[in-house]
Amino acid sequence: MRIRPMPGVRVASVDGDGRLVLLASSTAGPESYRCGPVGTAMWIALRQHDGDAAAAADLLARLWNTVPENARADLDVWVEEMRDAGLLHAVA
Repeated sequence: MRIRPMPGVRVASVDGDGRLVLLASSTAGPESYRCGPVGTAMWIALRQHDGDAAAAADLLARLWNTVPENARADLDVWVEEMRDAGLLHAVA
């Protein structure tokens, strides 16, 4: 299973402090969502690994000098929050 952005979700910007701004299409027009540096790193890791959460978590664990299980748990929580916000979804 891969984690993908919902149709209509795109990156608007990433600032110098690592904050990501996403735009999502809606019936009321574009909606803006912001992620801090950790969420930005998770977004980038998922996109670099074509939505493979296990591979993304392994990369994050190496970058953050932690065990992959901890990085995966943090990533899973963040993905659920992003799914609840309608920004990500799982595909087979």
